[in-house]
Amino acid sequence: MTEEESWFWICSIQGLYRNKIKNLIQYFHSPKNVYSMSDSQIKKISLLTEKEKNSIIVSKHPGELKIKFDKLKEANIEFISCMSSKFPRKLAEIPDAPCCLYVKGKIPEEKPSVAIIGARNCSNYGKEIAIEYAKELAANGVQIISGLARGIDSYGHEGALTANGQTFAVLGCGVNICYPKENYPLYVNILKSGGVISEYPMNTQPRSMLFPERNRIISGLADIIIVVEARHRSGSLITSDLALEQGKDIFAVPGRITDSLSSGCNRLISQGAAIVNSPKEIMDELGVKYVQNKKLLKKCNNLLERKENMVYSCLDLQPKSLEEILSNVDLKNSEIMVTLVDLELKGLIKETSKNYYVRINIENHK
Repeated sequence: MTEEESWFWICSIQGLYRNKIKNLIQYFHSPKNVYSMSDSQIKKISLLTEKEKNSIIVSKHPGELKIKFDKLKEANIEFISCMSSKFPRKLAEIPDAPCCLYVKGKIPEEKPSVAIIGARNCSNYGKEIAIEYAKELAANGVQIISGLARGIDSYGHEGALTANGQTFAVLGCGVNICYPKENYPLYVNILKSGGVISEYPMNTQPRSMLFPERNRIISGLADIIIVVEARHRSGSLITSDLALEQGKDIFAVPGRITDSLSSGCNRLISQGAAIVNSPKEIMDELGVKYVQNKKLLKKCNNLLERKENMVYSCLDLQPKSLEEILSNVDLKNSEIMVTLVDLELKGLIKETSKNYYVRINIENHK
């Protein structure tokens, strides 16, 4: 048995959690030493419960261990212990680091990484911000980390993929399981340039208790955490708390005080999180040189005619009423109404509710 196989064995024991694994390794120095112990010796280990002792004894079946290890290889899943040279340095340095990782695809490289997290039921504003920031960061070589959840997580991944960048999803289940199921196309696309990561063995089903735990890995793999939208009590705030314990920088996208989706971000800002106004600010913090897409700027200028540009420029990612638009754009009301229809037909703006409009970023428009 190799050292890595012995780590795979001890991490695969059902009912033996990482705190007990770490205690065993601290006392006996390696999983190999635990594996080589007789049943009677294992029975004498005082830090284990009777159930844990029995689980270790039952698991010591070389044939079954080989079958499990072979199944990993067949599924193109790599096992990486915390002692492996492949284990991410950033993650190894956090409190309560995982004992191992299961990886499908790639593992994040030793280069700038940003976690983009937020509400599952996000607004159009949150969606556009997540896509725009992830796209700009990924286009400049920054890795995007998130959790494959609905909403902001998914849009962060999508933005990075649109820029042909690298993005990594940390799951609260086995890496061979896509959760939520509707994100399977996104899951597949992430594997093409990045990877899917979990500390849980293959076939582990998603459970609510596992998601707060996986959040520490999301923040642990990142240099900076951006919270786009979050309610007063949300998983994103748990991730932010964990990130602070890890010594990571938190940036929050501010929102209107009347929006429930902004309450979490605004609270973070009041507690000392930095306000983020552009992807460039994040790149400055990371020491990454920002290269603006000049072809994109040219496309923006050519795509809109003068009247369309005047109306489009008046809008932003927060819904704006028709009354505000009419009062702020120096055109006849009839011209503005026609232009709004033209922009909507082009897929550049959206009527979110009766007579309320938001822009859809030209950089996200195909």
